[in-house]
Amino acid sequence: MNVFKVIRQRRSIRKYLKKEVEYEKLLRIIEAGRLAPSSKNRQEWRFVFVMNSKTKSKLVDAARGQKFVEEAPIVIIACATGTDYIMRCGQPAYTIDVSIALTQMNLQAVEEGLGCCWIGSFYEDKVREILGIPENIRIVELMTLGYPAEQPNPKPRLSIDEIAFAEHWGNPL
Repeated sequence: MNVFKVIRQRRSIRKYLKKEVEYEKLLRIIEAGRLAPSSKNRQEWRFVFVMNSKTKSKLVDAARGQKFVEEAPIVIIACATGTDYIMRCGQPAYTIDVSIALTQMNLQAVEEGLGCCWIGSFYEDKVREILGIPENIRIVELMTLGYPAEQPNPKPRLSIDEIAFAEHWGNPL
């Protein structure tokens, strides 16, 4: 499968089959994240993989009642070990770097026949408490992972003319 095909196939999956994710596939997904670029090659991402049903059940409340968190075979908790580095453009590097790693993991998951859903609606302090994540570690994102039990239709997207400009804002490409 080529990358563009994977990108076109990717969907936010909220219904999963009760099927375990093979360890070899999980390792390739982790490797995809490990190989992601990061600002100054700091590689400050860390991931907690939650597979225990009791722990996932606790995470539902921390994820603001999103029940599918419990139903996914795996919940990935994406963290950053450092938040102090600000890039010259003024953006904190950690949120971007973790997002790049998660994107690569998400695309590899699709390549493996799996699905994911990004979860940005959660209580960081509750997740931290449930998983024993130290105070100095930021929890950037949660992501469910497993075999899809649904194939959602693609969401509408803006046209290229609406998002891409040539030389100056608003100039058609």
